[in-house]
Amino acid sequence: MEQPSSSLSLSLSSYTELSSGSSGTASPRLLSKVLPPAPDLESGYASATSSTAGSSSEFPQVTLTEQHIKHLNRQLEMMTAMDRLRFAKICFPNLYQSTAFGLTGLVSTDMLSKIEKESTGSSPVDLIFLDTLYHFQETYDLVERVKERYPNVRIHTYRPHDASTTAEFEERYSERLYETSSELYDWVAKVEPQQRAYAELNVAAVLTGRRRSQGGERDRIGVLEVDGETGVIKINPLVDWSFSRVKAYITENKVPYNELLDRGYKSVGDWHSTSPVSAGEDERAGRWKGQAKSECGIHNKKSRYAQYLQEVQRKSEEEQLTAALEKVERERKM
Repeated sequence: MEQPSSSLSLSLSSYTELSSGSSGTASPRLLSKVLPPAPDLESGYASATSSTAGSSSEFPQVTLTEQHIKHLNRQLEMMTAMDRLRFAKICFPNLYQSTAFGLTGLVSTDMLSKIEKESTGSSPVDLIFLDTLYHFQETYDLVERVKERYPNVRIHTYRPHDASTTAEFEERYSERLYETSSELYDWVAKVEPQQRAYAELNVAAVLTGRRRSQGGERDRIGVLEVDGETGVIKINPLVDWSFSRVKAYITENKVPYNELLDRGYKSVGDWHSTSPVSAGEDERAGRWKGQAKSECGIHNKKSRYAQYLQEVQRKSEEEQLTAALEKVERERKM
């Protein structure tokens, strides 16, 4: 894979100046830290209308027009979750499931295991797990139980660039980065690892655990979406399920789940940004409680940090072009 420009190895100081209007202040320890390379400059994935717009050549192309997407969504809305998964397995090459081992994703994993048994030679759908290094221990314990329950399913774990432990992460990027610069944290811990996963695995389509009943920006999503930046197709097979329906499936099918669910949690992410919810609160009310935030970056439009990287790359290209023109001019005068 082509190596990113060295201009993308940046200190936070310039970014801090650019985004001084954002909440929080940058940790001084970050000013000398080297940031991870960015394979592309989009912080997150947003719904789009075409799989061809801005697509990277690194990804296998599945071209869908806007009308085709609308037609498919109308048909998929009438299907069961199992049939949506069957459709996705047949229709899309290089299909993966992106999961943090939440309840909805676990239902999809269990359904896929049943579909695999339906036909001889059917291959399992591999999982992509973004290990931020700040998950609860209960989440890591669940990963091991999932491996035992579904031994045929391969889990591809992606961590922050050049860090395999929390100590390494904090040495490289600073302690409490999630507080001092949350957008930078999202990029380093989640968005960049996801982009790296998509590029290295040549992902064409991913299954997600997003549902409309989770509220926030998810209440109007379709079964099928296309990311306008990469062309990666996102399928939300349980998009119309309620939390109670998901929990009932988990119970009835004895699917392993995160023990935190029995302690008042409904949506589980990093330990530093997840808390239990009270009766009557939205399912994701415990995520980033007290903050004007409902997504971690992988399902968002561009963050200020991604915009900053894009601007840095643009300026670097302009400087290289100017230098080349000046060199030509000097040689012409000699």
